[in-house]
Amino acid sequence: MDKQVKLGLPKGSLQDSTFDLFRRAGFKVQLSARSYFPLLDDPELSAVMFRAQEMSRYVEDGVVDAGLTGKDWICENKSDVVEVCELVYSKATAQPAHWVLAVPNESPIRKIEDLQGKIIATELVNVTRDYFGRKNIDVKVEFSWGATEVKARLLDGIVEITETGSSLRANNLRIIDTLMTSTTRFIANRQAWQDDFKREKIEAIALLLQGAIEGREKVGLKLNLPSDKIDDIIKLLPAEKSPTINHLKDKNFMALEVILEEDIARDLVPKLKKMGASGIFTYPLNQVIP
Repeated sequence: MDKQVKLGLPKGSLQDSTFDLFRRAGFKVQLSARSYFPLLDDPELSAVMFRAQEMSRYVEDGVVDAGLTGKDWICENKSDVVEVCELVYSKATAQPAHWVLAVPNESPIRKIEDLQGKIIATELVNVTRDYFGRKNIDVKVEFSWGATEVKARLLDGIVEITETGSSLRANNLRIIDTLMTSTTRFIANRQAWQDDFKREKIEAIALLLQGAIEGREKVGLKLNLPSDKIDDIIKLLPAEKSPTINHLKDKNFMALEVILEEDIARDLVPKLKKMGASGIFTYPLNQVIP
């Protein structure tokens, strides 16, 4: 196909959550075993998988037109790309990831100045060097090929990524400082961004992915209620929510529909039932487009 956007999808820890996000956004994604070329049910898209660590370089070089990677790796690679949008999702949670400076609990190091002349292991070498450089602290930064937590007791400290902090706690490590907070970004090649077709397609994908994230923790709530209770029931809804209200054939009842956070809907349903609502049901949402 002449007009097609080449998309880079992350392989590794973000793979499953990324595929799930695309499915929620309306795309069918298929990947055969040992393949690096996912199939999307959109003839205007082709896809290839790269590690998130290298994605921004391939986007900058035009190997792919757009891709998903962390803000951390854009900074680490110093890549000149267009950041189309932020997508707050990760491998384990819906929270940002944090790159932290950590030392063993028993370490005498209490503040970053104590690391003067010491050795730090990390996968995020350039960001770590820049961090200590800004603070005028001379350290040796060694690249870590993995199992970085183990090296905290072999060297003087580590810079490692964490979402929940569970791995650091399991290894009896103590956080000294946070270097950066990172979320997933949808990025584009600058030349591709100047192409009208590719830019429109990339922006459409961004809109759908953002909608999928927005709808992730929301549900639709529908119910019938007595007409004379409408004002009381509306008062129960969060102030920023504006429900859709329709008259029913029976003038004594009305139908109400609203989009809410799932936990709010959970707390509301028993209260609505007590106030005379009937035919109450909730339904999941794939996307919520603002």
